[in-house]
Amino acid sequence: MLLNLDKVRQYFPALAGEWIFFDNAGGSQTLKKVVDRISEFLLTSDVQLGASYSVSQLAGERLALATRGMATLINANSSKEVVMGPSTTMMLKVLSICLGQIFTPGDEIIVTNCDHEANIGAWVALEKQGMKVKVWQIRPDTLELDLADLEPLMNQRTKLVALTHASNILGTINPIKKIAAFVRDRGAMICVDGVAYAPHRLIDVQDLDVDFYALSFYKAYGPHHALLYGKEEHLLRLPGLNHYFIAQTDIPYKFQLGNVNFELSYGMLGLCDYLSELAQLHYDNQTAPDLRNQMVQAFDLISIHEEKISDRLLNYLNSKSNVKIIGQSKADHKSRVPTISFVVDGMHSSTIPPKVDQHYIGIRYGDFYAKRLIEYLGLASQGGIVRVSMVHYNTLEEVNKLIEAFEQIF
Repeated sequence: MLLNLDKVRQYFPALAGEWIFFDNAGGSQTLKKVVDRISEFLLTSDVQLGASYSVSQLAGERLALATRGMATLINANSSKEVVMGPSTTMMLKVLSICLGQIFTPGDEIIVTNCDHEANIGAWVALEKQGMKVKVWQIRPDTLELDLADLEPLMNQRTKLVALTHASNILGTINPIKKIAAFVRDRGAMICVDGVAYAPHRLIDVQDLDVDFYALSFYKAYGPHHALLYGKEEHLLRLPGLNHYFIAQTDIPYKFQLGNVNFELSYGMLGLCDYLSELAQLHYDNQTAPDLRNQMVQAFDLISIHEEKISDRLLNYLNSKSNVKIIGQSKADHKSRVPTISFVVDGMHSSTIPPKVDQHYIGIRYGDFYAKRLIEYLGLASQGGIVRVSMVHYNTLEEVNKLIEAFEQIF
């Protein structure tokens, strides 16, 4: 079954303009349904929660509904396990501060060298409190993480392993379920950055059996807002950062300083609406009866289409002898997302996007806050990589236009 791109693109008003957006890993276009939900909250229930009057009660109901919707999106066991906040960077920083209060000097944390800095820097900061941070490096030949390299890094003092679900540079999908089981068997917790994964594949935190998981909504068709998942048992035992009189059993509120943004949280129900309608549009009388399984159906369609457009671009880049793809060179929706990075021999990466701009196509170059990875790959002096990051609303026609632009450049 093929994704109906004409219908899909109607949900994103920005796509009606003259620009082609291939910088989606930096921020996707926003669903009108999300904007409509935000407007609905602000125009009809923009009050503080917890009062007895009906509008306040409505606002509370809407926030609770949004939290349940996000719990469904990631398949959390309870909406109490969903902590929403301003950004993944901030949510991971909050988590590190809270965990830092129960870790002791000499405890060890393992990070990777292929993550966005959000899931590295927050943990490295704990070295000031006496914790030890080790680095799990990707293999230089495969550019993949290998459990054989993690094994010698772990010991009885290892408290946490932090890594990404999908690299925002390499596009590689890490086998989180397998890694989580490996880490758990050795008595440690696992924290996963799902920012680069969430726009492309449906998350199931229960199946993955992770302890913590974070994602950003503005890269998954929503506003600048984020989500941190934590197993309820962990969130309950962690000390919160909110006011002293907020009960330690009051989750997720004890982690939401100044409270959560009501309207942006409610807006994310627009993503639930969209995924449900996407399933109904394509499956008709075979549409799943519940929201979670409608999401499964929608993301099945999304992954197949994304593999198709990835294949077109990767085949082109593979045909160019002066181009080096950084990451897997073949399209496979099971092992990579459509975030495609490359460098061109003899060309500084900064010189390429401005030439593409002339064709009203948006791409980007740089380290994308995965600075440690770019330095490890020896690409800093070249300006990092050129990144084309696609999502399901992109079309083959758009990819072909990008290829035409590249033909004039390299």
